[in-house]
Amino acid sequence: MLDSDLAELYGVETRRLNEQVKRNIDRFPEDFMFQLTESEFKNLKSQIATSSWGGRRKLPFVFTEHGVLMLSSVLNSDLAIKVNIQIMRVYTKIRNMLATHKDLLLKFEQFETKLADHDVKIMLILDYIK
Repeated sequence: MLDSDLAELYGVETRRLNEQVKRNIDRFPEDFMFQLTESEFKNLKSQIATSSWGGRRKLPFVFTEHGVLMLSSVLNSDLAIKVNIQIMRVYTKIRNMLATHKDLLLKFEQFETKLADHDVKIMLILDYIK
C-alpha cells in the first residue's frame, strides 16, 4: 500500500507517517517497505488518472503487509494504537490456537500408537484361536 493511503487509514498526515518511518528506519527492511522509482510512479499516476501538476514532491513509499503492521507500532495516532493492540490480541489468539491444535495432534498420535499396538495384540489372539 502507498504511504498516502496508509496515512489516511491511520489518521495521520503522509509527511508525519514518513517522518516516523525515517526515525525508525531499522524497523523497515526491504521486505517491509520500498520507494517507487520515478518510472514506476509515472506509470502508477497514469493508471489512476492523477493530474500531473501539484501533488507529491517526493516519490511515495510502498509498504508490504509486514510494513503495514510495523507502522501500527511506530505511529502514535489513536487509530494506530488501537490497530497495534488488536494485532497483538490476534497474534495471541493464533498462538493459543496453534498450541491447542498441537496438543490435539499429540493426543491423536498417541491414540494411533495405541491402536496399532491393539491391532498387533488382536492378530495374536486370532492366531491363538486358530
